[in-house]
Amino acid sequence: MDSVDVWGEEEGVTAEVASLTAAELRMRTSLIDSELKYFKSETNKLKYELNNMQERIKDAIEKIRLNKQLPYLVGSVVEVGFTWSSGLSLSFLVEFTFYYKCPDTYLLERANVRTVFLPVIGLVEADQLKPGDLVGVNKDSYLVLDKLPAEYDARVKAMEVDERPTEEYSDVGGLDKQIQELIEAIGPSAWHRAQQQTAGPASLADATRAPMQKSKSHEPMGRTAV
Repeated sequence: MDSVDVWGEEEGVTAEVASLTAAELRMRTSLIDSELKYFKSETNKLKYELNNMQERIKDAIEKIRLNKQLPYLVGSVVEVGFTWSSGLSLSFLVEFTFYYKCPDTYLLERANVRTVFLPVIGLVEADQLKPGDLVGVNKDSYLVLDKLPAEYDARVKAMEVDERPTEEYSDVGGLDKQIQELIEAIGPSAWHRAQQQTAGPASLADATRAPMQKSKSHEPMGRTAV
């Protein structure tokens, strides 16, 4: 095997190698070996870090699975994106100490009216949350684990119309007697309204006083009258 097979047809490289002594060639060979050892060491180091990272990812996934087990603590997002300075504390029902603002920080309000500041949200993306949203939080760390659907009253949910009814008013029966009684009760007063207006209040008063006029008694007098 000649130099052309090893170095190719590059005349400059061939001439440079030909001009080197045996000691210089050994030195360059040792330098190349050192570089190869260094790159092999870096490759093994990266493989080791990759394995460690994969193990940490597995542990994190397992912790997420355990933390996401029900039941959650249900809370509602109060405000978004506070800019608190270090050491500032606010007093709600319980006093909390706030820290430097982290990106997309949130305040949570629990059902027992405790307010918690979260520098780290949790498993829900920041752009998916807004004030008033219901969220499920971890009972210990209060990290947001899931976004819950909006809460509705069960009675309102029961009255929700799933499909349009096909019955019409003419199909509903059984109230003929009640309708007739209602017509007899309010019908004449509505139909004869014009006659009542022409009669006037004086005739109406005379009609009300008529039954109160004195009438002769045809019954025999008792002993007390005698």
